[in-house]
Amino acid sequence: MPKDLKTKPTRKLKTYQTSLGFYDQAVAAPSMKAALDAWGAKSNLFHQGAAKETDDPDIVAATMASPGVVLRRPVGSDGPFTEQAKLPTDLIDDEARPKSRAKSKAKPKKAAAKATGKSSRKIDDQQARKAAAAFEQEERRREAKRRKEEAARAKQRARRDKAVASAQAALDKARREHDTRTEAIGAERAALDERAEAEATRWDKQRMKLAEAVRRARE
Repeated sequence: MPKDLKTKPTRKLKTYQTSLGFYDQAVAAPSMKAALDAWGAKSNLFHQGAAKETDDPDIVAATMASPGVVLRRPVGSDGPFTEQAKLPTDLIDDEARPKSRAKSKAKPKKAAAKATGKSSRKIDDQQARKAAAAFEQEERRREAKRRKEEAARAKQRARRDKAVASAQAALDKARREHDTRTEAIGAERAALDERAEAEATRWDKQRMKLAEAVRRARE
């Protein structure tokens, strides 16, 4: 089998979570770097303390079902992570709410105990391998999309560069024609100045000769 067709070993996926803008975001990825790439982060959110690995069973299950796909939920909520999360509707009203109502929304102890009980769930090896393979497929799709977008940008840059080069060539040609005409006019002006000087010299000689003839005639 050719070297480039050999199957790469699948990498174990982990679930990473962060908050960006109006959303909490989670993704199943093989590394922190892969998670940052999936989020489109421009800096290392993990070093900044803005991202972490999570073992919350519900979040892990959701991300492993769609590995490599960034899932979202309104920031600060405890709802499920989905691909199409709605914007939070209580961002502005939170400050106006009485503190008693805010406290009343705290999780009941029973629900917390239930969530703790769920933490014992594990993803078996077969499911992990399937999730890892799906992540790699999603990663290839995302990379193909990036290449397509980059190709489109390169094509646009090439069209712009061609238009700029064409306009610059026209400007350079017009400038050369102008310089040629200016030089020709300058040469004509120099020739006229030379003729004018020669005429002035000739006239001076003739004028002096004729003036002398007039003076003699008067004697």
